[in-house]
Amino acid sequence: MTSKPPILRQKSFVNPVVRNPFSHRLHLNFFDKIRIVLMSVTIAPLRLLLAFTLLIPAWLCAVITLAGRSSSDHSPLKGWRRSVKGLMVLIGRVQFFMMGFHHIKIKGKKANPSEASIFCAAPHTSFFDAIIAVVLEMPGCVSREENKHAPMFGTLLDVLQPVYVSRTDQNSRVTTIEEIKRRSQKGSEWPQIVIFPEGTCTNASCLITFKGGAFYPGVPVQPVTLKYGSDTVIWTWEGPSTFTCLWLTLCNFHNGIEVEFLPVYSPTPDEIKDPMAFARNVRSQMAASLKVPVTDHTYEDCKLMQDAEEKGLPNEVGLVEFQKLLNKLGLRREHLSHHLNNYAEMAKSGGYIGLEDFAKYLNLPVTENLREMFYLYDRNGSGKIDFREYVIGCSLVAQPANNEETIQLAFKMFGGDKGYLVQEDLTKFLQGSVNMSPEECEVLFQQVDDQNTGKITYDQFKVYAKKKPEYARLFASYMEKADSKMETVIEEETEGDRRQERPSSGKKED
Repeated sequence: MTSKPPILRQKSFVNPVVRNPFSHRLHLNFFDKIRIVLMSVTIAPLRLLLAFTLLIPAWLCAVITLAGRSSSDHSPLKGWRRSVKGLMVLIGRVQFFMMGFHHIKIKGKKANPSEASIFCAAPHTSFFDAIIAVVLEMPGCVSREENKHAPMFGTLLDVLQPVYVSRTDQNSRVTTIEEIKRRSQKGSEWPQIVIFPEGTCTNASCLITFKGGAFYPGVPVQPVTLKYGSDTVIWTWEGPSTFTCLWLTLCNFHNGIEVEFLPVYSPTPDEIKDPMAFARNVRSQMAASLKVPVTDHTYEDCKLMQDAEEKGLPNEVGLVEFQKLLNKLGLRREHLSHHLNNYAEMAKSGGYIGLEDFAKYLNLPVTENLREMFYLYDRNGSGKIDFREYVIGCSLVAQPANNEETIQLAFKMFGGDKGYLVQEDLTKFLQGSVNMSPEECEVLFQQVDDQNTGKITYDQFKVYAKKKPEYARLFASYMEKADSKMETVIEEETEGDRRQERPSSGKKED
């Protein structure tokens, strides 16, 4: 009899060190609250007034700089137009000073354009990260297309001549990469470009997946890290609102920030061929400098968080480390959205799937086979399946078994040799294999028989099996155990035959 090998978990699928980099909770002590109250009725309103007042001269400088230029003119600013940007840098520095950023600590040396045409900045934690434009003296940048339409701020952004990217347009990604390549080539008259490769804001507890935009050109980049002295600046998907973040930061006596220029990173020939390896290696260097871990979360995790919340689930359910699932399982956003729909049908235990939820979804009683399959999904042994575990389980456990051969065999085993199944066929097999009651069998039969004909064709059987691939894995498990029992019986019968064939110990007759 062959023994079943133990279940081995792939270490690459263990939960990330940082569970949710998109959530931030402020922890204010008694003295913090006293300071906020005092600053709110004294200094903070004045800071806010002065900071917004300075937007007017900065906006006028931007209007003058862009005056007379056609919207179709995609050449870099030159001559007096570029000189006006120097005045805007000064106004920007005064503006941040008014908001409490009295001193910007600079470490390392900024590379000149001949050394590196791209600055790679991280972590991206706040709208206050705009201070990097002042430190780098108005470089080029990559920005969301929505930002260009913001009153006043859109005009200020246009002076930087950013590469605008749309997160909803698939073609935008290609054009963005091509434009970054064009601007970053040697001898280009374009200013250096600063890119936040994480693509979205985090709580600075780790560095998430770097997008490839800064690395596809295959040119040297200079990593730049930002460290704030206060967590009131952190602006994430789940946490303080924009105004709360702004106001609490204005209520600090002083807002410290450190900008460190790391050594220029020149890609190897292999990294030029593999931009994502280039991105990972730069990220590792920056993470080591920041003393934080790295994870495979991406902006797509944020969208899945929103989708989960819309379905009445805790938004953290959507955190699956999208990039890891894409790289290792080939799962794209549309695949995960499909899985999330199925998960939402099952997850009735506080946003997670319990054993009873699992059984109810499959219209099956809790049996040994079902428990074993549940354990295969429940990777951390918590007794509940989260969405990440469910997706991995579907890909590694259920889907491989849900092939044409298994479905055809199951159909025949249920009694489909005649070309269809009736309720009696289904009841007879399920009562004998998983102890289902006649009532439970009837409910399942009606779900598969979507046309109410009293018969289940192979096509109907196959469609339902594809919709719930767990059935195929359960059937495969049942067949494995049946084969194992058959092997045991055969071995016992063979051993009995051998005993009967052994000669007696008496003397042999002449």
